[in-house]
Amino acid sequence: MSLKEYKPGRPFPGVIGRTWEQSSPAWPAPLRSKPGAPNVLFIILDDTGFGHLGCYGSPIRTPNLDRLAKGGLLYNNMHTTALCSPTRSCVLTGRNHHSNGMGTITETSLGYPGYNGTIPFENGFLSEMLMEAGYNTYAIGKWHLTPAEQTSAAGPYSRWPLGRGFERFYGFLGGDTHQYYPDLIHDNHAIRPPGTPEEGYHLTPDLVDRAIDCIADTKQVAPDKPFFLYFATGAMHAPHHVPREWADAYAGQFDDGWDAYRQKVFQRQLELGVIPRGTQLSRHDPDVQDWDALPPQEQRLYARMMEVFAGFLEHTDHHIGRLLKFLEDTGELDNTLIMVLSDNGASAEGGPHGSVNELKFFNNAPESLEQNLAAMEDLGGPKHFNHYPWGWAWAGDTPFRRWKRETYRGGTTDPFLVHWPRGIQAKGEVRTQYAHAIDMVPTVLDCLGLEPLAEVRGVTQSPIEGVSFKHTFNDGSAEGRHRTQYFEMFSSRAIYHDGWRAVCPFPGPSFAEAGEGFGESLLDEDRLRELDTRGWELYHVAEDCSETKNVAEEHRGKLIEMIALWYAEAGRYQVLPLASPTRAVFALERPQLTKDRTRYVYRPHTSPAPENAAVHVLNRPHTITADVEVTRDTQGVLLSHGGLTGGYSFFIQGHRLHYAYNYLGEQEFHIESAVDVPQGRSQLRFEFEPTGKPDLQVGRGTPGRGRLYINGDLVAQSTIDATMPLAISLGEGLTCGRDESSSVSQRYAAPFEFTGTLHEVTVDVSGEHVRDAKAEQRAALAKQ
Repeated sequence: MSLKEYKPGRPFPGVIGRTWEQSSPAWPAPLRSKPGAPNVLFIILDDTGFGHLGCYGSPIRTPNLDRLAKGGLLYNNMHTTALCSPTRSCVLTGRNHHSNGMGTITETSLGYPGYNGTIPFENGFLSEMLMEAGYNTYAIGKWHLTPAEQTSAAGPYSRWPLGRGFERFYGFLGGDTHQYYPDLIHDNHAIRPPGTPEEGYHLTPDLVDRAIDCIADTKQVAPDKPFFLYFATGAMHAPHHVPREWADAYAGQFDDGWDAYRQKVFQRQLELGVIPRGTQLSRHDPDVQDWDALPPQEQRLYARMMEVFAGFLEHTDHHIGRLLKFLEDTGELDNTLIMVLSDNGASAEGGPHGSVNELKFFNNAPESLEQNLAAMEDLGGPKHFNHYPWGWAWAGDTPFRRWKRETYRGGTTDPFLVHWPRGIQAKGEVRTQYAHAIDMVPTVLDCLGLEPLAEVRGVTQSPIEGVSFKHTFNDGSAEGRHRTQYFEMFSSRAIYHDGWRAVCPFPGPSFAEAGEGFGESLLDEDRLRELDTRGWELYHVAEDCSETKNVAEEHRGKLIEMIALWYAEAGRYQVLPLASPTRAVFALERPQLTKDRTRYVYRPHTSPAPENAAVHVLNRPHTITADVEVTRDTQGVLLSHGGLTGGYSFFIQGHRLHYAYNYLGEQEFHIESAVDVPQGRSQLRFEFEPTGKPDLQVGRGTPGRGRLYINGDLVAQSTIDATMPLAISLGEGLTCGRDESSSVSQRYAAPFEFTGTLHEVTVDVSGEHVRDAKAEQRAALAKQ
């Protein structure tokens, strides 16, 4: 009997018992949120200091973020960990960064429980909690929460965004990326940017477009279904990239320097009530040059770098405004709980003179003032990976001292805005209650009337370590509930408790006073004892929020109490052992998915292998062998790693075989075969033979001799006097058959895809094949 022949009241063949007419369907209940549940939007800015936004007293125009402050709440006592990955882990889990294994960024993980770069599954993400409450969950932009060695196409994907409760992802997995040539991931696979700089492409508007698309996709089908959007810009992290007209709009506005900027912002903060009356501006930092003593050409360079930064921030605010306008136009803005936070204070990673290539910082290479001056007219464009000097970072953290990576308030106290018209009656008010990034998750759950999940996907959950500050939304005089908070970053330590703050800066209050350079310090037991004996400072921040009066001598008992409290918290949250990783940590071998090997095989049309998963060729002998078939017109890249900031490329061009080594964007070593690559199938090989030792002090890796071979015959050789010692690229990974993003070599334009048949490329790092057979033969004959 068919369904068409079935008549009600008669049993259907094969069905025992009641008839269809007598039965009721029992559909699984759809997962729906509570009626009227608000949307949740986190906007996470990068490297944005307390004194950078207009609503915090800055002259930089941020009208859209200012609008959120005017229609909501501005917090002046919100804290982070002083670094990106650690803070982001707090924002999404409600647990402290060491509890998350995020005592440092993923690329400098050390293997200790608090520093292994691996967020445990018992620390559930807000996305996992809200998905179970009927929310759509989207992550757009910067992630930087996956162990660096797990970001390749081999996964595992369990700690990518889609593995931690986000249903859609569009952005980049690393700590930063080129804004014109970003390393994009869509859900669980790498993609190319949808445009080029020549076509007007820039990452920030692309991210906003994708965020709007995600929300629109949901609302047109399920208009009552709320969303959680984690929107994390690449801005304001280096590179400071923005179309020229945005930077030019600030021409001349920073010519009076960083000291003047601080004074103006400080006065404006007092006027706005962003800081308490009676606050003192912190001292001139000993590491920062006196602006008036700088030569005019340096002043102009540094002022231009700040113009670019300011234009970049206004550009970012403009596109955030497009997202807010979309929410307003669709009637969603009033019932969207928005929290805006910077992940740490302003960044000093540009050093005293700024940088046109941040990869120099990660390779310990000195900056060249001459090169920076030569690049001035192109700053903000795609040619450079630029960063301003640390005088501007110090100024951007006004009124506090120091900056990102350190535990004075300049590193840990950051802009924080809350906007939710349907849930907050107060408008345009300042909130002074102490809060920390770990408090955002419990506050959201409190606003939504949700309890933390007891388990996520079968994993019993750890307790949330933050506390809700929802009670402060409509009561500015409410007592803060976050009474104690420890800090540790690169061995800099601090502890807050009931209006007091103890700080133990490492290696000292400044590099000048410690007699050491940025990133050079190592921590040992003797030094730790000395720091505990003499290095702690004490501030009564309830009365001295900018940490200008060290009262350690006057309140010795209080200081000892605070130090003991720090150690108690450190034991509770997996902070120990203390470590102070230098830049050399970037080159540490970390657990990989497969056993150690000396032979790596790459094939065309595959995803890029990111820096931490690609073959490691730095400071070691190696060969690159390509198995190819070529015709008369064949050209293109065989294997490349990196981009315009540094890297290497093995390619065919003009019938010849080429190898180019780009040393930090400032020098290209080029080797070209003396003969054409023959038509047909060939074995093309590059060999690198070290001839010296690396010198990390000057940012130089192992020098060596490069040779090109075609079918076993030596066809070219030359010296490569300078190589990168620690890192090849900033995000741009290894690709076979093309140069994926920006061009490694100036001799071609990326992607310069290989037009012949490329079977595979093998990289051998055993050192066994790196030898000049003919030279050895000549040497043997000479001995006879």
